[in-house]
Amino acid sequence: MKLLELIRADRRIVLLILTSLLAFLLGFIVLPPDTALAVITAGGYWAILGTSVWYGWSLYALAKADRPWAGWRQEFSPGILALIIGCGLLLLVHEQYGFKILMDEIMLLGTSMGMHFDKHPLVPIRGHDLQGAFQLLEGRLDKRPLFHPFLVSTLHDLTGYRPENAFVLNTGLIFVLLGLVYHTGRKIAGKLAGVLAVLLLTSLPLLAQNATGGGFEVLNLVMIMSTLALGIRYAERRDAVSQQALLLSAVLLAQTRYESILFLLPVGLLILWVWWEKRQPVLAGGIVWVPLLFLPVALHQKIFSVRAASWEMASQPGFDRPFSLSYIGTNLPHWLNFFFDPTGENSNSMVLSILGLLALPFLLLWAGKTLLRLRETPPVQAALAIFTLGFAAHTLLMLCYFWGRFDDPVIRRLSLPLNLWLVLAVVTVAAQAARWKHTWPVLIGVTLFGTFFSSLPTMARHDYSFDYYVGREMEWRRDFIKAHPEKDYLFIDNDAIIWITHLVSATPIQQALNRKGVIQFNFRNHTFTAIYVFQRYTVDPSTGAMTVQKEYDLGPDYQLEPVVERRFTPLTVSRISRVTAIADGPTTLPVTAPAPMAKLTPVEREKARQEYFEQLIKRLP
Repeated sequence: MKLLELIRADRRIVLLILTSLLAFLLGFIVLPPDTALAVITAGGYWAILGTSVWYGWSLYALAKADRPWAGWRQEFSPGILALIIGCGLLLLVHEQYGFKILMDEIMLLGTSMGMHFDKHPLVPIRGHDLQGAFQLLEGRLDKRPLFHPFLVSTLHDLTGYRPENAFVLNTGLIFVLLGLVYHTGRKIAGKLAGVLAVLLLTSLPLLAQNATGGGFEVLNLVMIMSTLALGIRYAERRDAVSQQALLLSAVLLAQTRYESILFLLPVGLLILWVWWEKRQPVLAGGIVWVPLLFLPVALHQKIFSVRAASWEMASQPGFDRPFSLSYIGTNLPHWLNFFFDPTGENSNSMVLSILGLLALPFLLLWAGKTLLRLRETPPVQAALAIFTLGFAAHTLLMLCYFWGRFDDPVIRRLSLPLNLWLVLAVVTVAAQAARWKHTWPVLIGVTLFGTFFSSLPTMARHDYSFDYYVGREMEWRRDFIKAHPEKDYLFIDNDAIIWITHLVSATPIQQALNRKGVIQFNFRNHTFTAIYVFQRYTVDPSTGAMTVQKEYDLGPDYQLEPVVERRFTPLTVSRISRVTAIADGPTTLPVTAPAPMAKLTPVEREKARQEYFEQLIKRLP
């Protein structure tokens, strides 16, 4: 019998090697970038659908294997469920729902829109209301992975297209995340360890901000914890069913955020360690096809070679490559400023930062020692030590990222996996020192104290949200849409996709300049009840004069009537105007003199803004 099992296993190993080789050749060598992106456009939706269904089936198989359910009912007792629900609600009620980071969240919503309407993972760049029916006329493949927009598109399929479905998904995921964190903490050191892990994560205002947004950060944390939890189960059970669920979770994790593919390192090492311990490979029949599921990940990454602008390096002048060890010295002070800023402007958790960064060096020492004696180590600790390598690799990559400054309003969210690692570090290190009977009650008390006196006031002030005015400006646009629910108008806006994903016809400023005749035809024939324009103006701090920013200037041919405006920063004004007339003849291109602020360096501009803001506060009535 053992001989037959060995022969079958050997055949599967050979097939696994062949499928891995095939995936590597197709993903990195055979298919050119244009063909690769065409494959993703045609088959990306179906690939992620198949992977998700298979993953769901593998979780169902695990649930069947765990019958009876007494163990799960005991683990998630009414008291623990109340803790998870209460902490989840605490994170949700302190923030307003909205799209927090542009354009990431809107691009994800746009991809979900394309998946819902056409089953193609394309962001719509042209869409119009045609006699009451909104039609997508043109789309483009985005660089962001497909798992999050696929889940949102599934909600669209089940409930109808609504931009708010992105918020619905993250609302549900926050409770799943807290449940997985409790489960893992309990596995590490018991019930109180799970409670501490949930409370520590709940103390993080940054998590609340993302839980009420439309991004993929919460899903990324869920998939990291899912992969870790399944890794622990596989280390304990060492069966093919657990291995299959672990690998599929790793595939979907790689399809959630770009850098999360680094967690394949601990997954692969864990599987190899189990095989080494068992003295034979354990493979379920379907596992041999898993390498092909990574093919869409490899093909999709080719978008960075086709569109160099996808790295967004133009947004941070002075950098010529996305990753470099030389960036560590630049990023590290910004990381420390994020973690230990006491003002509440960085959405950090002081209690988590202090406890976590105290525990992290001890965790690394413990993991190093554990990896050297894996054979004598309990399965849970072995899996944790191996997954430490994944978290460490992820942290090092972020340190080497050209835009890796955690105190930047756009980049703070990239610290979430590291904050999650700090939670695990505190629990793991405390478990080694838990001989003192008061260890867990004291740590829980310190966490509650820090949450009540630091995190909750930070959430109440929302300073970190006001820093990123683009998100508030986005909500202002959404308020305009709510006030004009007929949606039978056209918007001219550089961020046209915002309006398109909300089923409003839109076109960018440059398109309105290049095709003035088309806009004029629609204006003359009343195709739309109105044509609106969104523009930003720069305020001269010395005179108070407003100058339209160059990229929002429509030139003299468009006569505009201001409708509503809002000042989101001391030196910028956002305005929505209505087109009242369009001049005939060739387009007269705008020749706007640069605003005085545009002539300043970024440092000088920030200094002028700060001085103006201080004077403004002094002169308030």
